[in-house]
Amino acid sequence: MAFTDVITEKWFGGNKAWSRGTFVSDGGDSGGNIDTGLRMCEFIAMTPKTSAPAAQCAVNETLPVAGSAVTVVTSANVEGYWIAFGDTFG
Repeated sequence: MAFTDVITEKWFGGNKAWSRGTFVSDGGDSGGNIDTGLRMCEFIAMTPKTSAPAAQCAVNETLPVAGSAVTVVTSANVEGYWIAFGDTFG
């Protein structure tokens, strides 16, 4: 399969915004791009949804990142949640 992500909520104030969502890295994949929907991502945090303590995920970029795509790496076949902060939505 592939790495997929979904934005589940967006909110903003002034020229800053937050977005959050879910990701799935299945079929042996170990990462991909999270589309935050932000013009520039200044912060992103991820939490795996699993009971396996070895499941991990990490940002594979130097923040801030221009554009909405943030490259992440994960353990194979991990799903979870993410939240991001940055400039308003593009």
